[in-house]
Amino acid sequence: MKRITLLLLFLSLYFSLPVSAVTETNNQKTILIESYKEDVTGDGQKEEIQLSGILFSTDSGYFHNIWADIKGPQKKQWKINYEGGYKPSLQFKDLNHDGVRDLLFQSDSGGNSDFHFYQINTLKMEKLKKLSLPKSISISGSFQNGFKATLKLDPNKKPIKMDLQNRASEYIRSGIYDEQGKLLNEMKLMIEPISFFEPTFISKSKGYGLKSYQQVSGTSHIDQLGTIEILWYFEDNKWIKLKQKWRSESNN
Repeated sequence: MKRITLLLLFLSLYFSLPVSAVTETNNQKTILIESYKEDVTGDGQKEEIQLSGILFSTDSGYFHNIWADIKGPQKKQWKINYEGGYKPSLQFKDLNHDGVRDLLFQSDSGGNSDFHFYQINTLKMEKLKKLSLPKSISISGSFQNGFKATLKLDPNKKPIKMDLQNRASEYIRSGIYDEQGKLLNEMKLMIEPISFFEPTFISKSKGYGLKSYQQVSGTSHIDQLGTIEILWYFEDNKWIKLKQKWRSESNN
């Protein structure tokens, strides 16, 4: 009899809780995404780094809250908060060339876009700082008569010329050209912001830099014409462009 009374009391207390509190508890389950051991302070000892997150919902791979907990051997701790996203990960490279590996965070924004979220942090001498990322350079491009387009990457150099003949029927249907290839309306190419970075080894003397990828499209995101690849190097607290390359979609 006593057990039945206690059970009834427990059930009455449980169901009297607000529904939002129960849902919030279920949704706030922390998931350990990945564990790492790296020396990110430069003291010669590896810190324990745990990348964790909270899923938007139980049937989604999107983490709306992501962070890294860092524990040093002397019981010192740090926390770094990141943007949400899919497939979050950390890489450890000395990108600012101070002799200590930095933390490079990456997550996928999802959807039809190839855009990724990034963040660079340094913890040298146990001082947590955020480093800047390279910014998209000013690029211009436009459709030209004869099913062609031009892309200007550098104001001091000749523009890149593209042959769009293989897309002629699509562009005629879209009303950009007539059947003779005459441009019916002036139209610029879609120059998208940098969507992806990857650490790139440059040389033994220089170490690592970052390579960025910036997509160029015609009438829409799916009408990809090619990608601008730029190699960046961090020097004097800023990112310097070392070289750039145009990679046409038709040549891939």
